[in-house]
Amino acid sequence: METRIALIGIVVENKDSSQKINDILHEYGEYIVGRMGIPYPKRGVAVISIVMDAPNNIISALSGKLGMIPHVNIKTVYSKLSSTTEN
Repeated sequence: METRIALIGIVVENKDSSQKINDILHEYGEYIVGRMGIPYPKRGVAVISIVMDAPNNIISALSGKLGMIPHVNIKTVYSKLSSTTEN
């Protein structure tokens, strides 16, 4: 199956959204290569970056679910590289 590397940038404007974000990320854990979270108390936000290696439809599904959470802004960047993985 063809996969791509993607970076999802997440800005969390309300800490109450954190549990929902973590629950969704847990669902897609097998596709997540790495995660970094940075709290920024001066501005009252947290910034999370997620690196994925997954099929386009999986990346889009995760991005869509995250984007529907109130007080959460996301942007997804796709690599131009794609690869074929064998199961």
